[in-house]
Amino acid sequence: MRFAIFGTGGVGGYFGGKLAQVGEDVTFIARGKNLESLKNSGLRVDSILGDFVLEKVQATDLPHSLKNIDVILLATKTWQLDSAIAEMKPMLREQTAILPLLNGMEHVDTLRAEFGGHVLGGLCRISSFLIAPAHVSHVAVNPHIEFNEWKQETSPRVGEVLSVFSKIKEITVDTPPDIELAMWEKYLLICAFSGVGAITRQPVGLFRSDPESRAMFIRSLHEVVAVARARGVNLTEKSAESVLARIDQTQPDMMASMQKDVMEGRPSELEAQIGALVRMANAANIPVPTNEFIYSTLLPLEQKARSKAA
Repeated sequence: MRFAIFGTGGVGGYFGGKLAQVGEDVTFIARGKNLESLKNSGLRVDSILGDFVLEKVQATDLPHSLKNIDVILLATKTWQLDSAIAEMKPMLREQTAILPLLNGMEHVDTLRAEFGGHVLGGLCRISSFLIAPAHVSHVAVNPHIEFNEWKQETSPRVGEVLSVFSKIKEITVDTPPDIELAMWEKYLLICAFSGVGAITRQPVGLFRSDPESRAMFIRSLHEVVAVARARGVNLTEKSAESVLARIDQTQPDMMASMQKDVMEGRPSELEAQIGALVRMANAANIPVPTNEFIYSTLLPLEQKARSKAA
């Protein structure tokens, strides 16, 4: 299959790199020094499951030049979605699938409004990031990816993509029948993890063991469950309990990527993660005081980071 990777960072670089490693036709869409390094020296991945280097990769900053793409793997940051949408439009053919691996939930509505049935539901679990141009570091979490048609039965194209990912021994892959619920289950985790981590400025081992911040984390989980159920998603309190149990088993120095960005003064995914929950809650008339506090407290820092970046 022919893949285009939008967003050659920690997520796109890792999954795209593994696809290329098993012989798939992969083109990375990148910019600046990242693109220059990909073209000149290939892609390097340092991983807890084994390092690898692809000395030659296909890379471009002209996505409209790509033809006959089977799957667009969308792994940009959420604030880059609008520009990615504009650049993806010339790439689509009738059977092209868009597989988003973004954090949050709002992006699915945005993508489906633009591209309709081209869009799959999707999520991934991995802790990876760029440590230098075209150099990915995978530091934690065994790579996992899930996808399926959005509110439809599994299709032949999903089966074809599944067969490709199944060739990669380091990645576990699944096609859950209710991909919307699966995405909400991930969102439940990252919303509380990112929000409480960013507001406390502490790694998970410290905020989960402090009674006050642990209580904040639990309140955040319950608020996400309430919003999901108001939107017709069968997320349950058992899901919240499962997330809490998982957090208690997480290595104590872990921090969410949103938290790292906030702490280092960079633009973050605050809007896609916490802001989105507040907006969905307001639309459903569901009170979410914990997440409103986190959002309103972090928003000035986000605005300052975006102003500086601009």
